[in-house]
Amino acid sequence: MESAALIIVLVIVLALFFDFTNGFHDTANAMATPIATGALKPKVAVLLAASLNLVGAFLSTEVAKTISGGMIREDQLSPDIFPPIIFAGLIGAITWNMLTWLLGLPSSSSHALFGGLIGATLVGVGASAIDTGVVLSKVILPALIAPLTAGIIAFVVTKIAYGVTRRHDAKADGRDGFRWGQIFTSSLVALAHGTNDAQKTMGVITLALITVGWQSTANPDPQLWVVFACAITIALGTYMGGWRIIRTLGKGLTDVKPAQGFSAETSTAATILASSALGFALSTTQVASGSVIGSGLGRRGSTVRWNTVGRIMIGWVLTLPAAGAVGAAAALIVVWLGGWGVAVDAVIAVAIVLGLFLRSRRDSVTSANAMSEVADSGAAVKVPRKPGPTRRQRRLERDKVGKDA
Repeated sequence: MESAALIIVLVIVLALFFDFTNGFHDTANAMATPIATGALKPKVAVLLAASLNLVGAFLSTEVAKTISGGMIREDQLSPDIFPPIIFAGLIGAITWNMLTWLLGLPSSSSHALFGGLIGATLVGVGASAIDTGVVLSKVILPALIAPLTAGIIAFVVTKIAYGVTRRHDAKADGRDGFRWGQIFTSSLVALAHGTNDAQKTMGVITLALITVGWQSTANPDPQLWVVFACAITIALGTYMGGWRIIRTLGKGLTDVKPAQGFSAETSTAATILASSALGFALSTTQVASGSVIGSGLGRRGSTVRWNTVGRIMIGWVLTLPAAGAVGAAAALIVVWLGGWGVAVDAVIAVAIVLGLFLRSRRDSVTSANAMSEVADSGAAVKVPRKPGPTRRQRRLERDKVGKDA
């Protein structure tokens, strides 16, 4: 009994650390574009995002129910084996989160978690313990549909925004009003992020408690202390920034202008909030990236950097299998070594996290250098200008005036 309790404590601690990495990994979803356009100062932006993530975590538990009472059939699992399997799955998710953060890739923390849990469950329990219908309907399909939907919405909203304000083309401050709008829309994205991503860790902890009989299967709702713990942890992670990914989303995909950023954030918030209400555990990162790309295509004269888009999409494709492979390997160690396997996995997890963190210090990215320059609010579209007269033309003009006089 004591060893089971110790494993549950380790699972909760590791789940909260994943929640922390989710926070700093996904800060860019809400705050990359307002930082890029100068609508918000970097440190103000992450503080605002952290506060609203905290609030959002209390607004909905539908996504948590998808994980704690849907994706994995906990009634088919032994209370002795499944907590270590959850532990192994979390190692897979954290490893992928840390690696993609080091590379500055806005990959999906959600899919890293799902991949880690699925890989570990396949090895430790078997395919029968996974509800493939729920995985397909509430994980895979939203992953395919949500970024495309968000991109289309952002494209349309961007076209409308620039069409309505066309008279301001080429004016240096013609669209500054959108910067104020960005403060509202980016705040809404941060709030939406809390309603979706914080729920996933709540679901994992609740699943572990249900498996060992510390919570009834008839009530998959997270307990109040779980909600508080996950909300505070993801808010702390968000406040840390995640500046590498902010740099990629803020200026790596396209040069973001205020009206364009406003459109992208509006699309992101609408998509995430609708999905959270339906219990779809989608990737907020994929939605935010799709919105930025769509807004870039919608602004005349902008350039989308397709090489960066390609790198990000490769990361999306690899997330589930890569995190699943690490989770499966960690589960295999548990199967081989039993209780000692959890200890071995814990040591390996600490080594991986420390190694990746120390590697990141070689080329540190902070609030001071994440955005070396912000987008001009200026000419929101490229307007051709007549070149001025050359020196020879000016001299000839003066000579002509002198003769006429």
